Amino acid sequence: MPPIRLIIVDDHPVVRDGLRGIFAADDAFEVVGEAADGPEALVVALRTGPDVVLLDLRMPKMSGAEVIRRLRAQTPGIHVLVLTTFGDDADVLPAIEQGATGYLLKDTPGADLRRAVQAAARGETVLSPAVAGVLRQGARAPEAGPALTLSPRELEVLRLIARGATNREVAGKLFITEATVKTHLLHVFAKLEVNDRAAAVSAAYEAGLLKPAAESS
Repeated sequence: MPPIRLIIVDDHPVVRDGLRGIFAADDAFEVVGEAADGPEALVVALRTGPDVVLLDLRMPKMSGAEVIRRLRAQTPGIHVLVLTTFGDDADVLPAIEQGATGYLLKDTPGADLRRAVQAAARGETVLSPAVAGVLRQGARAPEAGPALTLSPRELEVLRLIARGATNREVAGKLFITEATVKTHLLHVFAKLEVNDRAAAVSAAYEAGLLKPAAESS
């Protein structure tokens, strides 16, 4: 299997060096470029054609959300994994709305970061627990506990995920974009208080939101 092609975008050289070190020793990854700001990231991504862009959000010249929007418009199949110090909703929601595949904080351990990049390369949504908490708060009713009711579309997405469908396959079956699938999954994660697809499926079965095939037929 070819290595995952990765570019690192951060305005601090020491951070880029540290991130490069995390991936350099693992043959599953190839760091094909670096950039110090949004405009440079667009140029490097166009030149190198990476699978995943590891992106800081707060950089000079262009906002992180705008970089994500332009990267996805420039190369629709690209996966953007946000890696930042900030986990508040002012940063999280715009990045997610523009189609970020995942959102991690910079205190993420190296092994977890490598796994997250692999998941992002497969098109899977990845959230740090702190970011999931931000979304979870948004999913709560003002005076209620966790929202355990999924919308009809969220249930459709989750049913297909439970059957093993990728984000791309879900998008094709439901005639929506992959970015929309990811947004639905993020809402599902928040409502079920989980951080990944497998946990979401498990929690949905436990809550009775999904039923085994034999029962639903």
